[in-house]
Amino acid sequence: MSISAITDKLIVKNALVLASGDASPQLHTDILIDKGTIVAVAANLAIPPGCSVIDATGLLITPGLINGHFHSHEHFHKGRFDNLPLELWMHFVRPPVAPPALTPEQVYLRTMIGAIEAIRTGTTFVVDDVNHAPHYSMECIDAVFQAYEDIGLRALVSVSLCDLPFYRAVPFFDEEMPEHLREQLDSQALPNRDRLLTIAQHLAQTRHPNQHRVGYIVAPSAPQRCSKSFLVELEKLAKIYNLPVMLHLLETRLQAVTGQLFYQRSMTEYLADLGFLSDRVALQHCVWLTPHDVELIAESGASVIYNPLSNLKLGSGRMAVRAIQAAGVNIALASDGCGSRDSLNMLSVVQAAAMLNKSPTTAPEHWISAEEAFEFATIGGAKAFGVAQLGKIAPGYKADFVGYRLDALSFVPLNHPLRQLVYAETGAAVDLVVVDGIAVMRNGKLTQVNEQALIEAICKVHHQILPAIQASEATVQNFLPYYRRIYNRCLSQTVDPAILTPDNQPSPIDMNRTE
Repeated sequence: MSISAITDKLIVKNALVLASGDASPQLHTDILIDKGTIVAVAANLAIPPGCSVIDATGLLITPGLINGHFHSHEHFHKGRFDNLPLELWMHFVRPPVAPPALTPEQVYLRTMIGAIEAIRTGTTFVVDDVNHAPHYSMECIDAVFQAYEDIGLRALVSVSLCDLPFYRAVPFFDEEMPEHLREQLDSQALPNRDRLLTIAQHLAQTRHPNQHRVGYIVAPSAPQRCSKSFLVELEKLAKIYNLPVMLHLLETRLQAVTGQLFYQRSMTEYLADLGFLSDRVALQHCVWLTPHDVELIAESGASVIYNPLSNLKLGSGRMAVRAIQAAGVNIALASDGCGSRDSLNMLSVVQAAAMLNKSPTTAPEHWISAEEAFEFATIGGAKAFGVAQLGKIAPGYKADFVGYRLDALSFVPLNHPLRQLVYAETGAAVDLVVVDGIAVMRNGKLTQVNEQALIEAICKVHHQILPAIQASEATVQNFLPYYRRIYNRCLSQTVDPAILTPDNQPSPIDMNRTE
């Protein structure tokens, strides 16, 4: 593959183009781009004067994947945890005694861990839900945005917001946590709500995604971690500025119990009653929904972000994909963070979305196909986060796409490009990545940053801060037995029997039909 100098105009020549998940591959196809937007897709396009040229012979070009949810503050936790459910695991990621604050440079390097992996595994757009507690340094917040700007990714970046104590967002805390430990936790300063709202408004005004490739998304952490009035204020801010919103919802069985005990209804019903749900909102996880929850989400126009692999690793359950989809709810895909999933590889997430939804209790016509899973990670992600011009290779769409080497073993022999991409490719074949009309990877090498220098700096920083991470994690052991008692007590509580699972969701397929 040969490349000329990059200008505002770019033409990609002679590729095998898969324009979307439901399209047929087109041989010997050219893609013409002007100022980040695709203007033509056809064979034998003329090369305009002053246009950069990429010879894509031997490449499969597809829309870039969209990772709808992860947490870059977990990147240094990769590989540290196993066999912990969410409500126990989270205390290691957000320990009661926080480690010393990172510098902006360390935050920048931490962010780059995931940014590099994203590009190398075919992702062009990421949604990063970043915890900056308890310090909320604007310099560190800016460092996250700067990392994505520098490497060339498209991104939505949040500051994860909660105005209630994180450690109290579970039932039975006062009953099960010993008084001396409660006092130790309660002695910590509460999040400064006014400051958080000021930060949110500042980012809404200065980092709006309509004007910036790396933009801001409003992100209350979860209903149980935010007061009612705080949720209302954040929804109001998002509406005023027309910003996307995301929050975690009903990820675990414990959270289903929490909704009943905290609000005497499901958390979805609680959000609907607040007027929080709308087509600007992306709901993360949604594993423990009732049919009524699904109806409320569908009526609001909100999207659901499916995190199949992190939900599996944390033992949270499996989302009822078909029931949610059948109600007309838009579905997108996400990896979740390196603390829970250990990898941001969206190719493995797309594969899991298809393979985990092939059940012996449903007819094969009802299973999720490779094509559908790929659509979740492209068009579904674009719709979830309000970017209508993403997810396809077509005139008028943003020029975000990936080129895979067709001589890689995942595509040899070539029978069905999309299925082989979903079921066989790992990222090893990624050769070209274009974001906003700029080739951020060419010939398998990142173009906007020095990858090797970044990796060396990341490893150096990790070595420096690892003792502090370990010391902070050690403080969790004092509290963990009591959180385990809370967890076990919640497991003993009954939940709504109507809650959907992949095995009890309604199926429109007649299992007895023979044709």
